[in-house]
Amino acid sequence: MNDPSGRILASWSGGEDAALWKLDDKRIGILTIDFITPIVDDAYTWGQIAAANSISDVFAMGGRPLIALNVVNFPTKLLSLDILKLILDGGYDKTREAGAFLVGGHSVQDDEPKYGLVVYGEVDNNKIWRTTGAKDGDKLILTKPLGTGIAATAIKANMLEDKLTELEAIKYMRMLNSLPLYMDDDLHDAVHAATDVTGFGLAGHVLDMLSDETIDLNLNLNNLPSIAGVKELADMGLVPEGAYRNRAEYEHKVDFINQAYSQSEIDLMFDAQTSGGLLLAARADKAEQIVNLAKLKGFDKACIIGEFVDGTGRIRVI
Repeated sequence: MNDPSGRILASWSGGEDAALWKLDDKRIGILTIDFITPIVDDAYTWGQIAAANSISDVFAMGGRPLIALNVVNFPTKLLSLDILKLILDGGYDKTREAGAFLVGGHSVQDDEPKYGLVVYGEVDNNKIWRTTGAKDGDKLILTKPLGTGIAATAIKANMLEDKLTELEAIKYMRMLNSLPLYMDDDLHDAVHAATDVTGFGLAGHVLDMLSDETIDLNLNLNNLPSIAGVKELADMGLVPEGAYRNRAEYEHKVDFINQAYSQSEIDLMFDAQTSGGLLLAARADKAEQIVNLAKLKGFDKACIIGEFVDGTGRIRVI
């Protein structure tokens, strides 16, 4: 990208979660867009999930969301406008919860509903989190459990007997990744790299963090938090197509040092998430404090799942 001013710090081609540019000596602007197809039946809840998913990229860069616009595809000839209102209400309420303003947007006719947000936020120049930058000895923290793709597959197939699985999946998908807003300077500065877990699954997003090929991740699958019941669903074969695509795309960068893991545990690595948690590469001496803060703020399954070591950009399952 041609930028004689030198103000653009990242764009779609830079491997980051959002576009970044320097506003002045103190502030960096963050701009992102995301939208999804329906993930649950309830329109209001879907609006909340879609908004949380869209806003997440700003939090993944250590920033604060400020303003958002709706992006709506909707079949007005097939579905009532009352449903559209519920979707937009869900998005509005979740955006306000994030401390941002939702001020309009754009809609088009489409046979399949889609909803999300364009989100603008800012971060202090010395507080930006990038996707890469993890250091040897850093711990990897995951703030939300895995398994939303598996849970959604079971819901759509009407094969979800345990209501707890659906309730947990919805709880975490509509939970804002707002942890950066609660971190003091000491904890914020202890994070050397960050991203969030969405459609490329845990493995794909971890590999983004390793993309400078100077570091590996030692990953213990026993430590992966998961939504109640999803391992059993995976054992039944209720694994989404996206998980198979992710495995085909990323497995060649994964070394299974430990061969004892079950197939369902491996499936969790590749399960495509909607509005998944943050991945934080944090200094070892601060990692537990960050986990404790996350739990205090409602991320009850936040935990350390691995350790970064010098390497060549691979995941080592130990």
